[in-house]
Amino acid sequence: SSGINAEYGDRLVGHVIGSEGSLPPIYTLIEIQYHLMRRLLGVRTEGKSKGAKVDNLSKNEVLLVNIGSLSAGGRVSAIRETKNKHGAVDKRAKVILTSAVCTDVGEKIAISRKINKHWRLIGWGTIKGGQKMAI
Repeated sequence: SSGINAEYGDRLVGHVIGSEGSLPPIYTLIEIQYHLMRRLLGVRTEGKSKGAKVDNLSKNEVLLVNIGSLSAGGRVSAIRETKNKHGAVDKRAKVILTSAVCTDVGEKIAISRKINKHWRLIGWGTIKGGQKMAI
């Protein structure tokens, strides 16, 4: 027996445990490089067979960010788009997390937006940096 009641097991999903100094930093704000899908999956617009178009992220928008198996809410605090020397657009956003997350730069994330009272996957990204929590 693990000693953890089944009803409390889900609260530990996505959390990590380790000896001091062996874990990645804890972030309260993450800077992400992101890509949005062109259309929503599984959501139809009236009279059309194609899914609804995914709008760009907006400042102060509330998102759900999945980092590994952890889901964390977040609010977009800044958005920046730049073109690199090859003409490709580099989209970045800063997301203030509702709960601190133990993760590493380079970690992949999934981005969801609330649409019709349901969280829908709208894109993915990579953590590029952020604000670390002092321990």
